[in-house]
Amino acid sequence: MHFVLALSGMIPALFLMWLVDRLDAKRPEPRWTLRKVAIFGGLSTIPCIIAQLALDRGLGIKPTTLGGALFTSYISAGITEEVAKAAVLYLAVWRHPAFDERLDGIVYATRAGLGFALVENVGYLLDSKSFAGFLGIWVMRAALAVPGHAIYAGFMGYHAARKRFDGKGPGLLGGLLIAIFLHGTYDAALFTMGTLKGSAQLFSLVLLPIPLIVVVVGFFRLRTLARRAEEADDIAHARPVLRLPLGMGFVLR
Repeated sequence: MHFVLALSGMIPALFLMWLVDRLDAKRPEPRWTLRKVAIFGGLSTIPCIIAQLALDRGLGIKPTTLGGALFTSYISAGITEEVAKAAVLYLAVWRHPAFDERLDGIVYATRAGLGFALVENVGYLLDSKSFAGFLGIWVMRAALAVPGHAIYAGFMGYHAARKRFDGKGPGLLGGLLIAIFLHGTYDAALFTMGTLKGSAQLFSLVLLPIPLIVVVVGFFRLRTLARRAEEADDIAHARPVLRLPLGMGFVLR
């Protein structure tokens, strides 16, 4: 029964995948390609877990200390997980003919992030020890952690696609650094609260809203970027094409 309940943790990620698909309703991506990216995103949790265990145990990291909490946030979690999503984006669809628009960068990157979040979410729920704990994890992760994974990856995908199609912006590497920073900042606020003792616990009041701010502000900013990407794609598709005698053509600029 616990396993069946844990599988309900797939619902937030699946729902967000559906929402992102609606965002790309004008020129939707191939269904199997989207599924493939989500599957690879989920499978990427395996090398992430291995890398995180190797880093934390190999270096003797103690997450109960401030230094350990920051290392876990930005290095063990931030770098490994966002690099995994970037690898999925690059290896699974970067050269795919369906990746032909700016908005596609956001669509495919968020799909990789949500595939990752789906598997991770079920894992956290399986680890819960009581129904109250299960319910708390389900609600908090559905509201913040799962959307967060999509948002971090979405920024990376947007900048990768913008560099690819317009030659502007920080590109895949710069987008990856932005994703790592956002992910690390979200985790750092949560993990640091666990290290505070005595009067220092009052600092938790400052840290507590940070994850919410990262996700909410990130969502609205990414939505703006998605609209900007869609507008640029619409303009590109609306340009008239002149057909030359030998079957050649060019786009009026």
